[in-house]
Amino acid sequence: MRDGATSDVRTETEYDVVVVGGGPAGCSTAVFTARYGLDTVVFDRGRSSIQRCAHLENYLGFPAGIDVETLYGLMHDHVREAGGELVSDLVDAVSRSDRGFVVETEEGRRVTTRRVVAATRYDGEYLRPLGDEEMFETSGGGTNERFDRTYPESDGTTPFEGLYVASPSEETDRQAIVAAGRGARVGLAVVRDVRRTRGVPDAVAPHYDWLRREATLDSEWDDRDRWREWYDAKRPDGVDDDRWEAVRERDIDRRRGMYLSSARIDRRRERGQRRLLDHVDDDLVVQRAREIESGGGDENASGGVESGVPANGTSEHADGHTGASR
Repeated sequence: MRDGATSDVRTETEYDVVVVGGGPAGCSTAVFTARYGLDTVVFDRGRSSIQRCAHLENYLGFPAGIDVETLYGLMHDHVREAGGELVSDLVDAVSRSDRGFVVETEEGRRVTTRRVVAATRYDGEYLRPLGDEEMFETSGGGTNERFDRTYPESDGTTPFEGLYVASPSEETDRQAIVAAGRGARVGLAVVRDVRRTRGVPDAVAPHYDWLRREATLDSEWDDRDRWREWYDAKRPDGVDDDRWEAVRERDIDRRRGMYLSSARIDRRRERGQRRLLDHVDDDLVVQRAREIESGGGDENASGGVESGVPANGTSEHADGHTGASR
């Protein structure tokens, strides 16, 4: 567990969060929930729209684009690093239980969870056992049914307590990077709601997963009593003193732990760059090292454009998409 958080459902369910779908939306959600300390599992197997893409050229941070296999490797590595679990299995059904949800898979797994995040672009059929027909709409003259992309709110919440939808979504199903942003928003909504159940008042329930430089911490906010004053000003009525003190002190510890010294920043920078190398072809790493040693370079290695591919990134993939959510 991270940030001093403890599972609020471990005695009741096997997981705090089950994410159905391991594409950009699902992985992004899982990174935020797992980093907060929620026991998170991602089920990832099925029809993935992003795997139909030939090459992603508009995913921010990759100037020459990135192949789908490498992006998947990076996303899944990030989920694991955050503390999440990845399972290669297809979810067949999600049903309600008195303690949350039961998730059943194609390979016979049956797990319980307090919260479910749907993150599959193509199919919402596994949600039918929940019994809410409002989730589905008819098309094609009433002959076809599909998940209603307007069913969830903009933050992924739904009329079903504990059920969130990162995808399908009208807003995010066309581009991979937008799906990742949607997943992050849903992950933060899950964390916010968990914090509320733990007694954190609405005024400070939204979570900011933001590491800051220790040098920016001035003398006022380096004083723990100043933090206490700030929290006490937001204390809701009717909260027991002992309960409030526990919530306040835990949250202050979490916030103060988000400040990093220069030495810790340097160590994280090096570790982050080394971790990226794990996902780069070894031969390319060796080749680039030799070019650096010789003082030479190569146009393609430094951002050159492959013949026939426009530099403005407007080329369309074979399936007409530039990378959508799972």
